[in-house]
Amino acid sequence: MTTEETARPVLGKRARQRQAIESEILRVAREHLATEGAAALSLRAIARDLGMVSSGIYRYVESRDELLTRLIVDAYTSLAETVHDAHDQVEPADLTGRWDAIGNGLRSWAIAHPHDFALLYGSPVPDYTAPADRTTQAGTAVLVVLLRLLDDVDRAGRLASPPAGLEESLATAALGPMLSDDFFAGTGIDATALAQGLAAWTLLLGAVTSEVFEQLGPLPDAEGLFACLLVSASGLFIDAD
Repeated sequence: MTTEETARPVLGKRARQRQAIESEILRVAREHLATEGAAALSLRAIARDLGMVSSGIYRYVESRDELLTRLIVDAYTSLAETVHDAHDQVEPADLTGRWDAIGNGLRSWAIAHPHDFALLYGSPVPDYTAPADRTTQAGTAVLVVLLRLLDDVDRAGRLASPPAGLEESLATAALGPMLSDDFFAGTGIDATALAQGLAAWTLLLGAVTSEVFEQLGPLPDAEGLFACLLVSASGLFIDAD
């Protein structure tokens, strides 16, 4: 038994039962996301599918908004684990390979979990605002990987030349205040480098979004198109060897 396992508190029978029921609620809620969409998510309907009286579900989830928040945090966590695992299998010095791993990890997760992806990156759910104190850490976990890569690209002297028109003054005015956030502590990137990294991320996210939501219609070679866009995005901030 590992030290971590011995240090982890042992749940009692009642706590284990509650945990199991909460997991079932999330499982059924994901099924409803797929069939009804986030806007139509109903605790009563989920309780019915679980064979639970409608009032009983409120002992485990206090509201629809709380359920949405749990689903969002779980989805972000699952996405981050996939991207982290893919990224960390690449040698640190292989900067382009790390970018490819981030992109392919994002795409593979989105294709496997299209309704979770839609919850995170699709249309906002009416009358719902995600609580920042619950969702920010999970929601920025993938960006932490991207930031590590961007910082390593900069430190290695491999940052691509900024495109014509991206003046330092423009980038500083738009993104300079962001760099004072603790999120960027310990990095050496400036506003121009951040603009280049965000441009690459936006292109990557747009490529995945367009495929998952079929915004370009039927694609004869979706994987090939994504590979082209992934290379194009990398050129926005990684200089070729």
